[in-house]
Amino acid sequence: MPIVAQSTETTDWVSRFADEVIEESERRAPGKPVVVASGLSPSGPIHLGNLREVMTPHLVADEIRRRGHQVRHLISWDDYDRYRKVPEGIPGVDKKEWAEHIGKPLTSVPAPKGSSHPNWAEHFKAAMIESLAELGVEFDGISQTEQYTSGVYREQILHAIRHRGDIDAILDQYRTKKAPAKKQGQKPVDEAELEAAEGSGAAGEDDGSSTAAGYFPYKPYCGNCEKDLTSVTSYDDDSTELTYACTACGFSETVRLEEFNRGKLVWKVDWPMRWAYEGVVFEPSGVDHSSPGSSFQVGGQIVGIFGGKQPIGPMYAFVGISGMAKMSSSKGGVPTPADALQIMEPQLLRWLYARRRPNQSFKVAFDQEIQRLYDEWDRLDAKVADGSALPADVAAHSRAVRTAAGELPRTPRPLPYRTLASVADITAGHEDQALRILSELDPEQPLTTLDEARPRYDKAEAWINTHVPADQRTIVRDEPDAELLKSLDEQGRESLRLLLDGLAGHWSLDGLTHLVYGVPKVQAGFSADATPKELPPEIKTAQRSFFALLYHLLVGRDTGPRLPTLLLAVGQDRVRALLAV
Repeated sequence: MPIVAQSTETTDWVSRFADEVIEESERRAPGKPVVVASGLSPSGPIHLGNLREVMTPHLVADEIRRRGHQVRHLISWDDYDRYRKVPEGIPGVDKKEWAEHIGKPLTSVPAPKGSSHPNWAEHFKAAMIESLAELGVEFDGISQTEQYTSGVYREQILHAIRHRGDIDAILDQYRTKKAPAKKQGQKPVDEAELEAAEGSGAAGEDDGSSTAAGYFPYKPYCGNCEKDLTSVTSYDDDSTELTYACTACGFSETVRLEEFNRGKLVWKVDWPMRWAYEGVVFEPSGVDHSSPGSSFQVGGQIVGIFGGKQPIGPMYAFVGISGMAKMSSSKGGVPTPADALQIMEPQLLRWLYARRRPNQSFKVAFDQEIQRLYDEWDRLDAKVADGSALPADVAAHSRAVRTAAGELPRTPRPLPYRTLASVADITAGHEDQALRILSELDPEQPLTTLDEARPRYDKAEAWINTHVPADQRTIVRDEPDAELLKSLDEQGRESLRLLLDGLAGHWSLDGLTHLVYGVPKVQAGFSADATPKELPPEIKTAQRSFFALLYHLLVGRDTGPRLPTLLLAVGQDRVRALLAV
């Protein structure tokens, strides 16, 4: 039974697009499943910017499913694209060795050494497919290698060639136009997006070329070296005999195109051909595909040659990550969905894409910002639970935690991420110690097994181990800092005595929070329960000094994990040994 969209979900961008797509689909193909589409090029690691190409139609398709409509989300794997260059930093890949394959289809390039996959494209597709499953993304995958080499598009190819003059006339409207000057502050074209576009006119995209046979919107792959460095030297429309020559190896042959399956339409013709063939109603595109003269704009005219219509196509903005420049899959080390899912739950990642309109940029956090994002997420979760969240926030939350198929798996006891990260940091992989600390956070409802805190605990531990520099990790002192303890004045010694005297009676996360903030208040003559409004400004200064003293005595640094968590982690006996005066 389909999940019916709640009334609270009528104010978000997903619902608005779903309304438009359902109406347009009924107009174009009444009674048939709604078709939305994404396109991904496995030319290298498929990064978090590429994920927006999938998540935007996924969220719309899922809303349509919730309303009880049939919908297909197609992901076209552009694995028959040419291998343009060797990406940087790919393990198991020697740049000089793999450069020999430039010009071949991605499915004809060997996978990196050590990979279990048959070719380059399958290697990078596999990681993305696994991540999409974890994210709850339902899709129909289409290999363009399979489509072209099995002859599925033969009629469309012949039709394009018969109408090459019409296509050439459309493209010619843009060839003399210069790309618009970049506005100040405008983001540069994402090179990774261009990878999927095979190069291109105003944005660098390939629109075919003039040959001895005239303009030709089709590129054969060489029958000898497999590369697309070929030029059509003659073509006969009646017999479909095509002769090409390869500039890479000198090979030449004559084939009958009505029987030939080793080539593909150029990108600016290929994309609109697929819109018509699949009946796509909704497909987003990156900003580089939406500029004047780019593939989406030109495709809107070329699609008519194939008897189709251009999809509704919102432009989506770039996705960045905290602390790093804009992502490009042509460079090594770019974070992928798998990298993000190593340190965050699928719900959080889905929420980042659901809460922002496609034309709004945002960042995925791999640094300390992830803790703030998790705090924000947990606050939203609580507001949704008590009914105080705004309608658009409720909608984004709903799209993050469930799909039309049901709830995504979630952590039974979602403890604060920053607390879990601190515990994982301090315990350095000792699960029995981690459980001891976490079970003491809330004595009234103690954690009985780490599984209750998973997978969030595992994500936080992975973040600590992979994204926190070694010099920022927490190492508790083995012995007291005798010199520092000896140098303390009476006020400093009293602050430690007050803390130690209160440990046993405040041994929980909330209790220790009250205690460490309360010691400087009591020393200044105020109640430990006094609120900030009741206190003079210098109390904050005294608290900071007290906290710095505790960090130095416990971990030898000015800062560290939140003190209540740190104290729980160290344990009462060890805290007393390190702070005794």
